[in-house]
Amino acid sequence: MAMAIPDAKFITSGKLRLWAERFGHPGDPVALLVMGTSTPGAGWPDAFVETLVAGGRQVIRFDHRDTGRSDHVDFTADPYTLADLAGDALAVLDAYGVEAAHVVGVSLGGAVAQWLAVHRPGRVATLTVIMSSPMGAEAGPVWERALSGREPDPADLPPPAPRFLEHLMRAAALPRTTREQHLAAGLETWRVLSGEALPFDEEAARRLVEESYDRAADPGAALNHDLAGRIMTEDRRAALSSVKAATLVVHGTEDPLLPLPHGAAVAAAIPHARLEAVAGMGHSFLSPGLPRRIAELVLRHTGA
Repeated sequence: MAMAIPDAKFITSGKLRLWAERFGHPGDPVALLVMGTSTPGAGWPDAFVETLVAGGRQVIRFDHRDTGRSDHVDFTADPYTLADLAGDALAVLDAYGVEAAHVVGVSLGGAVAQWLAVHRPGRVATLTVIMSSPMGAEAGPVWERALSGREPDPADLPPPAPRFLEHLMRAAALPRTTREQHLAAGLETWRVLSGEALPFDEEAARRLVEESYDRAADPGAALNHDLAGRIMTEDRRAALSSVKAATLVVHGTEDPLLPLPHGAAVAAAIPHARLEAVAGMGHSFLSPGLPRRIAELVLRHTGA
């Protein structure tokens, strides 16, 4: 069942319009949810949002640029970086009159959340980083080694699991000219990302890929996030040791995209951060009961 939307609107971030939604009761502490690569705000399951609201949090989720109802960008003419995505998150907070929020980021959104905690610490009441990697970790060389069949460099964080890399190579050859082809490809990607240890909620995944496709004026624009995520700038290399916000790192033991050492590296770099390794979780929330379980971890952390 879809949730009622009490406060949804377009907000502005520079020249862009972004779609944002706020849930919960005025006066409750605010949790800002920052989604991952190529995924709109609906990637945060309703059950996740409902659990936070029931626990006494206002919740804001939003569509990144190039996803959902938000504006799309000509990346060739106007490329953007992690700092620009962080600026969008700040614009969302500003539009709702929120000075500081409990910032919760997943995957690429976890890197955005780290950026905010380092560079705009006054806006981050607490930090939660889910299935992510240190914002300064450069993935390009790691992927190149893995895709070319070379052994990983022991100094690097581990590459994606072979099953995920094989999926990428298969997916690259698939046609994506019709809606049905796009949806089938998206569903299979979520299936592989979710891993093999926990049950896969295919119905929830199908709803997500349908909404992601149908709400976007240009579904292909979401691929710009991969390009932005690979641009390494000096602000991304800033030390995570400067983070003052109480930090929770949540990571699945079966993450095929960013294996558990990525989350462990985030926790090790941030003073007093706590790592919560979730048995069986892959790189998604798409398993029955998992959204509420992770939201309860966030509730405990933001209430400490």
